[in-house]
Amino acid sequence: MENLISLVNKIQRACTALGDYGEESTLPTLWDALPAIAVVGGQSSGKSSVLESVVGKDFLPRGSGIVTRRPLVLQLHKIDEGREYAEFLHLPRKRFTDFAAVRQEISDETDRETGRSKQISAVPIHLSIYSPNVVNLTLVDLPGLTKVAVEGQPDSIVHDIENMVRSFIEKPNCIILAISPANQDLATSDAIKISREVDPRGERTFGVLTKIDLMDKGTDAVDILEGKSYKLQFPWIGVVNRSQADINKSVDMIAARRREREYFSNSPEYKHLAHRMGSEHLGKMLSKHLETVIKSRIPGLQSLISKTIAELESELSRLGKPIASDAGGKLYMIMEICRCFDQIFKEHLDGIRPGGDKVYNVFDSQLPAALKRLQFDKQLSMENVKKLITEADGYQPHLIAPEQGYRRLIESSIVTIRGPAEAAVDAVHAILKDLVHKSISETLELKQYPSLRVEVTNAACEALDRMKEESRRATVQLVDMETSYLTVEFFRKLPQDIEKGGNPTHSIFDRYNDSYLRRIGTTVLSYVTMVVASLRNSIPKSVVYCQVRAAKRSLLDHFFADLGKKETKQLGSLLDEDPAVMQRRTNLAKRLELYRSAQAEIDAVAWSK
Repeated sequence: MENLISLVNKIQRACTALGDYGEESTLPTLWDALPAIAVVGGQSSGKSSVLESVVGKDFLPRGSGIVTRRPLVLQLHKIDEGREYAEFLHLPRKRFTDFAAVRQEISDETDRETGRSKQISAVPIHLSIYSPNVVNLTLVDLPGLTKVAVEGQPDSIVHDIENMVRSFIEKPNCIILAISPANQDLATSDAIKISREVDPRGERTFGVLTKIDLMDKGTDAVDILEGKSYKLQFPWIGVVNRSQADINKSVDMIAARRREREYFSNSPEYKHLAHRMGSEHLGKMLSKHLETVIKSRIPGLQSLISKTIAELESELSRLGKPIASDAGGKLYMIMEICRCFDQIFKEHLDGIRPGGDKVYNVFDSQLPAALKRLQFDKQLSMENVKKLITEADGYQPHLIAPEQGYRRLIESSIVTIRGPAEAAVDAVHAILKDLVHKSISETLELKQYPSLRVEVTNAACEALDRMKEESRRATVQLVDMETSYLTVEFFRKLPQDIEKGGNPTHSIFDRYNDSYLRRIGTTVLSYVTMVVASLRNSIPKSVVYCQVRAAKRSLLDHFFADLGKKETKQLGSLLDEDPAVMQRRTNLAKRLELYRSAQAEIDAVAWSK
């Protein structure tokens, strides 16, 4: 069972090293899930003496006022033989054999964190003591509760200490060691009062009664120690600490323990309780209880760690990879992010993601509707046909068929198709731009880097603008081609089609006859209708080739070309991640490291059992 306490010790040290010591944080905390024994007591309650008795060494700072101003995580390790020594987590390669130096280092490390202002801090100091005279045990010594602020301390110090102590002991995994002096009324005990608030049934509170030997003559603490005055789930334990005179004389702690045993064994009032009194019994009992609690918590701890690891990995994945430091790494990172965006954009066009179907809707619905709305009947009205035919004849009337008139009528009609053709180009352009913006928002990696997001968006939109102009030229050219060369075969059939309005050759005798003009209009309309049907099929091909296919193939080509010319600093400016996000990723990575390490340690112990 001893390695269970060692396991928690390792995890606690790792927690502190990575900044996890139970304070309010946006990061998950492992500290709160670890079973711990918190030592609580008012000033002058004998709290420090109890800890020193358990350890068997003088090592805690002493003095008036608030001496303990930071939590002290005291980890005791029993060794078989050898010289006693101590180590601090913040001085990992330094071993202390002089415990007076340990006392001084606690004071110095407290001042490093809080300054000499007598303020308090929740950042713990980790001290490990290795000795053959201790049991395997971990205790957290908290600042002593006080009722008044001393000189140099803010008026809020009383509440600050109380809030810090409460934040530790209110956690369900915390075992409370409540230190109360026997020579004061238990009803006024600071430790019992605050313990009762967070553990009203006394299910995780151990009561320790100090200064029993200093009680007034004729009084004793039997009722308290027997649980009659204030009942807890666990038996009260009485201790007899060294007197101030003993401390001044540097009385050996081992001798002090022996005198403590003799006091309880020889006192008529306490003789029947002697077997469960004293600091030695306190240490063994706490060690055994802590082991039991740790063992019962391991399954829940494993579950919590596994769940938290999954959450941390998920958030780290969402935040993306950290930024590379070299130019090559930065360039590669930008290219990979752009490829992710490009792939998402293609998926929209290919139907894997929604949106690409809107392009087809332009060709299947919008373009045909626009072509249908063209008012060729106005263009080919009797008045307009006569006007254009007459103008085309000039000073000399046509002899057989009004070829120039036909051409002008056809050209003036076909030119109007430019409008729907250009509208189709613009509609597809708008759809592609919308898909670019959607793809940008769906590319999680781009959310990390605002400048890169803006640059990629601008580059993609500029590319679409270039493709739109190319598509416009190509599509308008298709329309213009139809006006530049007419389909001869269509007109060769006209003289044979006499019954539908007369042979155009008759125009030499009456070139402005209404029937003749109507025939011309009908012929031109038939030809234009044939051209519209042809363009309805060819315009989508041109638009898709020049815009959709080009966007799939080379949307960011210009951006990539410019990217290769940029210096490291310029590349870095594109990867201008929010400092808060960078810090968050770093913190999450450290916390993930802690949880994985804890998982490995716990699994090793669980399997060994």
